[in-house]
Amino acid sequence: MWLRDVIVPGRFFRDRRDAGRVLAEALESYRSRDPLILGIPRGGVVVAAEVARRLGADLDLVVARKLGAPGQSELAIGAVTADGGRWLNGAIVSSLGVESVYIDDVTRAETAEARARERRFRGERPPPDVRGRVVILVDDGLATGATVRAAARALRRRKPARLVVAAPVGAPETCHELLSEVDEVVCPYQPSPFRAVGLFYERFEQTEDAEVAALLAGARVGPEPAPARGEEP
Repeated sequence: MWLRDVIVPGRFFRDRRDAGRVLAEALESYRSRDPLILGIPRGGVVVAAEVARRLGADLDLVVARKLGAPGQSELAIGAVTADGGRWLNGAIVSSLGVESVYIDDVTRAETAEARARERRFRGERPPPDVRGRVVILVDDGLATGATVRAAARALRRRKPARLVVAAPVGAPETCHELLSEVDEVVCPYQPSPFRAVGLFYERFEQTEDAEVAALLAGARVGPEPAPARGEEP
């Protein structure tokens, strides 16, 4: 396992595209390995799109949804993905005494929402084949890492050749903990203390669904399907 934490000068990224530029520089060694860049919607896709553009790589996404604690929806007790990947924060679940019935219910609801969002973003295009590929999972920051963990677990089941988590900024302890899930973590800026991802951006507006869909539509998303026999290429 490898953690790359080259510190970038200055405290702030101008916006997610600027953060993507910095992150692409840290990932330059992967350019020749034909990586698949997967962003986590919504903000992570903006960063991922810039990384993919600069590395000349394929772009797609993995939809992950946070599982909120009972009565505290912003407190993550875990996360799920559209294809059923799940990670639970055992310490928080135990300390709050969260019942299994609640966990099952919120898992079903958020998995369904993740699937709906994935259909909305991707349309009829199938998910990319990650088997045997170098996959770089990108978010705009790593706070608790809940959604990234769920996404990484789902991707690992699909047998990529190498699985990398990359973010422009993250909590040092989260970056280290993620090494148990992936082959490498690339996070150029790991300030301590770490409070919230948005504090390290000058502009951190909410990314809209339409922007995510447009970024995917305008990006390289893998080779075109071969023409049917008898058709012009």
